[in-house]
Amino acid sequence: MTTTPDPFPLASRGGLPDDLTLLVSQYPREIWQSHENLGDMATFWLQRHDMFREMGAMLTGAIGDWREGRLEDKAFAGFFVPRLNWYLGNLDGHHNIEDHHYFPVFRKAEPRLVRGFDILDRDHHVIHDALEMNAEAARGFLEGLEQGGDALKRAGEAYATENERLMGFLTRHLEDEEDLIIPVILDQGERKLGVT
Repeated sequence: MTTTPDPFPLASRGGLPDDLTLLVSQYPREIWQSHENLGDMATFWLQRHDMFREMGAMLTGAIGDWREGRLEDKAFAGFFVPRLNWYLGNLDGHHNIEDHHYFPVFRKAEPRLVRGFDILDRDHHVIHDALEMNAEAARGFLEGLEQGGDALKRAGEAYATENERLMGFLTRHLEDEEDLIIPVILDQGERKLGVT
């Protein structure tokens, strides 16, 4: 069985196609925070996205500090492991809630954007695979910490590559997801959508 290639792959997408930005052009990011329809759910959801960005930047920064010798191996592992576990688990849970609760609501509310939710759904599968690869590379890296030397260097570089890949995916996906969903909320209101 052949699969149809993704016409908007996350790895190379520069944003949403023009036909899916019709509402974000009416409700640009600059007005989101002051709009009367930005309710508690949307505010919380945007905060979660910001938290994922911040934690991703923190993990990336810690990797850079370790690579540059500003963090010793054991200190790095003690800082890194619990935060990575929290990050991977919470991101996966967040996507499950979106896939099973929010996306169906928004698909129904704004049929013109259904293709956009298909794109976001495919993104979640790509990100899930990247999360698994990230976790595997992190395990290899932690094993490398025990071995030291060249094994540690190789494992550290492999993990850094996986982390950069995952963060690139997330940066693009979170922005596109917000550009699709927040304008729908601002256009219709959380109460009408049933997402309060």
